[in-house]
Amino acid sequence: MNDLPRVLFMGTPEFGAVVLGALLAAGYPVAGVVTQPDRKTGRRQELTPSPVKRAALRSGIPLLQPERIRGEDALAACAALQPEVLVTAAYGQLLPGRLLALAPRGAYNVHASLLPRYRGGAPIQRAVMNGDAQTGVTIITMVAKMDAGPMWARTAIPIGPDETYGDVHDRLAHAGGKLLVETLPGILRGTLTAVPQDESQATLAPLLTRADELLDPALDARALADRVRALVPGPGAFAWFGDKPLKVWYASAKREWQGDARAGQCVEFAKDGPVIACGAGALVLRRVQLAGKTAQSGPEFARGLRSPAALFLRAAPVSLPSAALSYEGGS
Repeated sequence: MNDLPRVLFMGTPEFGAVVLGALLAAGYPVAGVVTQPDRKTGRRQELTPSPVKRAALRSGIPLLQPERIRGEDALAACAALQPEVLVTAAYGQLLPGRLLALAPRGAYNVHASLLPRYRGGAPIQRAVMNGDAQTGVTIITMVAKMDAGPMWARTAIPIGPDETYGDVHDRLAHAGGKLLVETLPGILRGTLTAVPQDESQATLAPLLTRADELLDPALDARALADRVRALVPGPGAFAWFGDKPLKVWYASAKREWQGDARAGQCVEFAKDGPVIACGAGALVLRRVQLAGKTAQSGPEFARGLRSPAALFLRAAPVSLPSAALSYEGGS
């Protein structure tokens, strides 16, 4: 397609960086990139640029990092770039109508779900957490209501039973970039027709909270294993081992397990790791990390315990005598 329009791109995490790369590879002139300000990350709390910022700097694209996109200065800076098309992919702020109106040929969003399901900021994590067998990407026109605009195209991908958020994210990002560059020409030529979303089918995918990271042993083991998958590579799920959080980085469900142990009690040290009784079934801890220690395999963690009876996981911290924890594992 000749005379490609000037694009103002808005995104922040790696998902957005992949979509930006697809636009650039397709030859679209990106007039500017808007991303979130650098944030403090890691143990040292060092200011870290977003993946989209790093991608923009590598390509020499003008960069904006407003704290609030609704501010007058931010709107003026975006207008000065004279965009014809606005594209967002996981930017992280709701855009005002005045900004959407800056692009005479339309404002489009690459959303990581099969809309109208999972509107919001954590669609991939929520799909994995809920044990969905598939998810996808949708290209929509942006409107004032979050992720509610008419749909131009959708593509679905399966979610494997052992796939993590990180696995699904990477495949969705590339699928989203591909779908965008395949769909934009038809939108701009007027040969495609957008389809309204069915509001009766809409569900929300709010950003994760600390409560979403908690593993409550009273729940179904399969649901807990899905929660673990949804939080890898970060921030990770956890349960309480006494008054210390135990991160769980990899776990599997034993649905066939039945017994009279209390939910949270370790019932055996299996070859893959400790087996924790749950409200239904049991959870095998295959990779864990006790607070202040390095991550280790489930069997390695079990070797630091005197017996299965020494391990009891809870949904809330409790103060126990140090001997009751009886963990003698490595650093």
